[in-house]
Amino acid sequence: MNLPAPRQAASLPTAALAASGQRVIDIEVAAIAALRARIDGAFSRACELMLACQGRVVVSGIGKSGHIARKIAATLASTGTPAFFVHPAEASHGDLGMITADDVVLALSNSGETDELLTILPVVKRKSVPLIALTGNERSSLARLADVHLDVAVSEEACPLGLAPTASTTAALVMGDALAIALLEARGFTSDDFAASHPAGQLGRRLLVRISDVMHVGEEIPRVLPQASVTDALMEISRKKLGMTAIAQADGRLVGVFTDGDLRRTLDDASVDLRATPVTALMTPNPRTITADKLAIEAAQMMEAHKISALPVVDAVGAMVGALNFHDLLRARVI
Repeated sequence: MNLPAPRQAASLPTAALAASGQRVIDIEVAAIAALRARIDGAFSRACELMLACQGRVVVSGIGKSGHIARKIAATLASTGTPAFFVHPAEASHGDLGMITADDVVLALSNSGETDELLTILPVVKRKSVPLIALTGNERSSLARLADVHLDVAVSEEACPLGLAPTASTTAALVMGDALAIALLEARGFTSDDFAASHPAGQLGRRLLVRISDVMHVGEEIPRVLPQASVTDALMEISRKKLGMTAIAQADGRLVGVFTDGDLRRTLDDASVDLRATPVTALMTPNPRTITADKLAIEAAQMMEAHKISALPVVDAVGAMVGALNFHDLLRARVI
């Protein structure tokens, strides 16, 4: 069998390629800007329907609209609005059983005439399930059947052929984000709520991991008494391997810290007798500290802001309860 020869790619100068990319962005920015005037009473009614929903928001669409629908469902679910995606073709072959009278359906179709969606709408309406439609055609069948229609029409696609959904899918995605965030704020959804649904990955670690989860405690805490010599402090730094030692009273109250940096500056001063000089003479008094209940990411931000690599952890009265350094945060994958 003879196969057709592959088509040679057109050669465009670098400037033309850049201009093409910029044109796409300009068209899509204009499409998004046009949505602002459409955040009106219909948008508010859509939000109210979803806020009143006792079940889940069922998001549906096919083709490129289906990809956007999946993303909107995921965004809703992760920001406090229970939601899931149903493929309209699969829905007509049994998956309609996933939709209950307690749900709200959010249907996406740029034309508003997608056969697979229109096929399942009579069943949705028979169940008295509220229907919100995102379309680019307010006169379409889907728009007319919806309880609330959100207009996501665009003046042109970024595709010069006017065929590939580009600006239209961007507009639908942005409208979905607007719904999700409006609902998030209406529910009073917090970062702790967000973390509860994102326990894995960096987002979860940044929002869930606390100092108490990563700090060194007990015998692992580097500390010496105020009467200790610089040599004693050096030995403690070497043993505990955190790049510093705390200087604390017998009752645990923090007096100061002596770090690798302090040690380097001490070694540069030939007049310092390491064995005879008390560490309090060379320590950093009133050092930066953190409490065990803080988020680990707050320790990372403090270290970066003040260019330090380790922190003593203290309780409400300033007594040492732990210590951590930058490597502990790296191991916990907080940063």
